[in-house]
Amino acid sequence: MPLITSISGIRGTVGGVTGSALTPLDLLRFTAAYAQWIKQATEKPRCTVVVGRDARLSGDMFNRLVCGTLLSCGIDVTDAGLAATPTVEMAVVWEEAEGGIVLTASHNPREWNALKLLNHRGEFLNAPETAALLAMAKKGIFDFAPVDALGKYRQKDFSQQHIDAVIGHSLVNVSAIYRRGFKVAVDAVNSVGGIIVPKLLENLGVTCVPLHCNPTGDFAHNPEPLPENLSELSRLVVSEGADLGIAVDPDVDRLAFVCEEGTPFGEEYTLVAVADYVLGVRQGAIVSNLSSTGALTDVAERHGCASYTSAVGEVNVVATIKQREAVVGGEGNGGVIMPDLHYGRDALIGIALFLTHLAKSNSTCSALKAQYPTYYMVKDRIEGITPSAFKSLVPSIKRLFAGAEVDERDGIKIAFKEEKKWLIVRPSNTEPILRLYAEAEKLADAQELIRMLKNHHILSS
Repeated sequence: MPLITSISGIRGTVGGVTGSALTPLDLLRFTAAYAQWIKQATEKPRCTVVVGRDARLSGDMFNRLVCGTLLSCGIDVTDAGLAATPTVEMAVVWEEAEGGIVLTASHNPREWNALKLLNHRGEFLNAPETAALLAMAKKGIFDFAPVDALGKYRQKDFSQQHIDAVIGHSLVNVSAIYRRGFKVAVDAVNSVGGIIVPKLLENLGVTCVPLHCNPTGDFAHNPEPLPENLSELSRLVVSEGADLGIAVDPDVDRLAFVCEEGTPFGEEYTLVAVADYVLGVRQGAIVSNLSSTGALTDVAERHGCASYTSAVGEVNVVATIKQREAVVGGEGNGGVIMPDLHYGRDALIGIALFLTHLAKSNSTCSALKAQYPTYYMVKDRIEGITPSAFKSLVPSIKRLFAGAEVDERDGIKIAFKEEKKWLIVRPSNTEPILRLYAEAEKLADAQELIRMLKNHHILSS
């Protein structure tokens, strides 16, 4: 399977021949190109890069190769070790580093890994920056340092600093959470969430019931925090009499909840609940991506606030948050961004704000979910259609849904606003697939939109 290069990083499967997987040669090439890009972007002769990784099985090998390559390019390395993606993002700023690299394939299965590349603000490289780096990698002409100018290496754990920043956030009410005495089950899929999430809960006075919290990298199930992958967590919540369950992905930037009776809160509603709390105490705009639930717009309108959308991808959401000066944002896949903490999806701040909301409302998880408008989202995929092939399908898709509103900022979104339903068709940034998302107030209506598209001759031929 060829490498996937996008604003979400450089990722691929581990093991195989060059050109069909993410190999050690690829790591050296892209890391050396990144070192060169950092030096040019910052115009500094000496730079520091923070490196962190999730716990997946290839992580230690990747870390050694990446850190060694940076040192050979004359880059000083601060190795954060096993660290959540948002932890590394914040550490770049704390260390006043020139960049950062996170070794994680996020929600992808165990055979995947990736380089997530950060700038000096701890934010993902944007499209032009990524293009410049890829061009350098393609040329393969790198500037390695002489022996007297090799980079310096040190290790530093930033986990507690991240936790302290979260519990010190002005909208996190630690005393209210303490008073509720929550009992929470946590599924960290045997990655870095198993280290930092229980520590956060301990600092909030929450009793933690761990599930798959040993960071071996041997994922106990599909690591994407979707309801179909959280059945074990749901059973544990019920058997332990927990107030809720928490699930995070391997690098802790996505967050999903399970209600006290074992039903999924829904990853789309993670941001809905957090935004409801934030907008209730701080007026301002919210930003999400095009494929996030319409419940976000409903909640924003309830608070008299504006709601804006961007293309899918954290860097796109962040750009719109800055443009609109939003007070909260994120993505419907369970990613929460609090811009006054940092410009990145962060499950830890999501957990702390959700627990604050639950504590202050004196509600159960299921009762809180019932307060929000009900939408049904159906997610599907089609294998084997490349981004270039998809472009040729767009005119036919438009004809199939003639009369609907069309948005082509990210793939194609077909919206029937009066009926409160929509369909998105877009190539994935992280996998070689075509993603299909549909949402409506009735499940059958969302399913019908997917069915119409998949049965259409352009996709079935």
